[in-house]
Amino acid sequence: MDDDDLGHALDAVGPRLRALRRQRETTLADLSAATGISVSTLSRLESGARRPTLELLLPLAREHGVTLDELVGAPPTGDPRIHLRPVARNGMTMLPLTRRTGGIQAYKIVIPAGSPRREPDPQTHEGYEWLYVLNGRLRIILGEHDLVLSPGEAAEFDTRVPHWFGAADGEPVEFLSLFGRQGERAHLRARPRAKDAS
Repeated sequence: MDDDDLGHALDAVGPRLRALRRQRETTLADLSAATGISVSTLSRLESGARRPTLELLLPLAREHGVTLDELVGAPPTGDPRIHLRPVARNGMTMLPLTRRTGGIQAYKIVIPAGSPRREPDPQTHEGYEWLYVLNGRLRIILGEHDLVLSPGEAAEFDTRVPHWFGAADGEPVEFLSLFGRQGERAHLRARPRAKDAS
């Protein structure tokens, strides 16, 4: 897809978002409450005054019950099969989803049920990582933060910050990881959960 095609695809997202919201008879305020995106940002997205980002599109696609491809009107990609070999590491299975060298690498990572509980051993290395939980509960230690992400939650961090992740309990966990060695970013931030008021 060249720059012109990309621009046209992104320009078409606003009308699609408006049509999906109206189809579901949802107000901007209701959608804002469900996604955590401000009413003004949603309005600007629908009108085309704001360019959509992954950070905004993920919760909107989830709330509307459509895929990202449907939301952006991505063209068919031909044969959808990926023939890449999984790699087992530290009790996890990493399925590479990209074939090229350099740039951002994508993985689906699976931690099976009943995996031995690993003691956190935070590591550092060059790059940036973005995680999105598909199923299960993922525990992330990121510097001084100890977080648990549930399905639909995402985190992004500089991998020079000491970090570790594993299953939060004995249940299986599946998540997507986008990793860029040169520090490419997806513009999301991990935030600690507010502690429950006692």
